[in-house]
Amino acid sequence: MPVAITSRLVSGVVIVDVTGRLCFLEVALRDQVNELLDAGHRDFVLNLAGVPYIDSFGLGQLVSIWTSIRSQKGELVLLHPTDHVQQLLELTKLNTVFHILGEEAQAVTSARTSFTFVSNFTRERSAGGHG
Repeated sequence: MPVAITSRLVSGVVIVDVTGRLCFLEVALRDQVNELLDAGHRDFVLNLAGVPYIDSFGLGQLVSIWTSIRSQKGELVLLHPTDHVQQLLELTKLNTVFHILGEEAQAVTSARTSFTFVSNFTRERSAGGHG
């Protein structure tokens, strides 16, 4: 089953709905996220509820996407990974890298506020505040 990707904007956050297997040589997801970054979007929720399988190449794509978003001072939240994908994220310890949530509203709020909180904390510390 080829991967199907759609995106929608909710409260300023891009939700990318993915359906299908993220496998070897599948780069459409990375390409779409990069296009959205080029268009000025920074906060993303990646809905993995329709992804039954990810191989090591697919995991690499997720890390590459996360790195691209973070380098643009954005935020990425993984939404509702399937049991198989969740187990793989735990096995590889990537669950400690990615912010993973089960509800869309929580994920949107988290993507919108996570980097803002870090930026405000950093500014307060730089200004001599106690954060």
